[in-house]
Amino acid sequence: MDASLALAALREAGVAGAVALALVACSALAWLLARRPALLPVLLVATLPLRLPVEVGGRSANLLVPLYLVVAAGCLAHAYRRLRRSDRRGLPRGREPCRLGLLLLLTIALYAIQSVYSTDSGEALKNLVFFYVPFLLLLALLTTVVWSRRLIVACFAVAAALAMVFAGIGFWEYATRQLLWNPKVIESNQFESYFRVNSLFFDPNIYGRFLAVVIVAVAGLLLWARRGRDVAAATAALPVLWAAIVLTFSLSSFTALLVGLAVLAALRWRIRPAIALAVPVLAILLAAAVAASGGARSDLATGRSLDRAASGRFELMQGGLEMFADRPLWGYGSGSFSERFRARERASPERATSASHTIPITIAAEQGVAGLVVYAALIFVAVRLLFGGLADLRGERTSAPVELVARAVIAAAFAAVAFHTLLYAAFLEDPITWMLLGAGIGLRHPPADARPD
Repeated sequence: MDASLALAALREAGVAGAVALALVACSALAWLLARRPALLPVLLVATLPLRLPVEVGGRSANLLVPLYLVVAAGCLAHAYRRLRRSDRRGLPRGREPCRLGLLLLLTIALYAIQSVYSTDSGEALKNLVFFYVPFLLLLALLTTVVWSRRLIVACFAVAAALAMVFAGIGFWEYATRQLLWNPKVIESNQFESYFRVNSLFFDPNIYGRFLAVVIVAVAGLLLWARRGRDVAAATAALPVLWAAIVLTFSLSSFTALLVGLAVLAALRWRIRPAIALAVPVLAILLAAAVAASGGARSDLATGRSLDRAASGRFELMQGGLEMFADRPLWGYGSGSFSERFRARERASPERATSASHTIPITIAAEQGVAGLVVYAALIFVAVRLLFGGLADLRGERTSAPVELVARAVIAAAFAAVAFHTLLYAAFLEDPITWMLLGAGIGLRHPPADARPD
């Protein structure tokens, strides 16, 4: 009994120490960001993919703890700067409300309201606390940033460097046939004819999504590069990153990458050639994925092999559509997909996931028509904002402003991420989505009272 009490005391002391350390780190970061606001996007990019396993409610969750610290420090620094400005010259002018920002706020509000009648309100609360609210603050901070050429280059360099480091870890995993974590992937690798890597990411598909976004950015640099050394660096990095994404064996990441590259090609040249190239390549990728999974040797008429090739996603999609048909107007409540799917299909926790792997179907099942309408409006407004004014990039010239090229890369990357969510989960649960949207807003509509640092 004494030993258990001592162990509990040590755990409490450890938690208290971790909290104290986090407060100290947050305060130091806030002081630094108050003096150097331009560091905020760079730190956000640097901490964007870093997840740490944390015990939450008796279960282990992979949370973006470093990112949370940067967001909290950024909020403190921003509040301090605004108070100083208001003391010196009255209240500063802020940005007029952005439609995209208002829609994101409406999306979170609707999600919170529909969590009231959810059959799994705990999952909804987790999404709100650990994803939606912190990421909304992240987006708000990004819209206050003055995006200079130097800052854009710094963010790109950090993202590319991280991708190369992750790629190196992925190559080591493939060479040694050892994964650093995720027991499910470790187990599946023992029974498959191929070996998937996840680097420092828990999920190979999320790792593949991150690589796809960085590859799109590097390809954008190659398309509009002004200097020979930029062309050489991009040309050297692309094969490495491509080899890294191949080792994820993530069909959703391959297709998302293709979509992003097709968007870049359409922005650089013309739309029709890009589509003409993308369609056959996409068909080849799909056929290769089915053949690699053994689907070509099975009875396709039953649909089982195709579902197995898609890692059971068709079954999840069918379940989600049936849930939507039962409650088309209001759904089963936010965060309820996994619990409802297990109850309806009498599935084990291993077969049920937190989403249908197709974001519109997950939204339809959980939030009904109301959620779908808000989601469709969000996608429409985001595409209109990100792609607006990019027609000037089309043509043969390579002297486009860096800010305009950055907007093109962000638009193509967002298209890739949005398409990825049609084949996999995590749309607003992924900070990459919010980072792209926040940077897109900041580049398209700079703050009214902004001054370069």
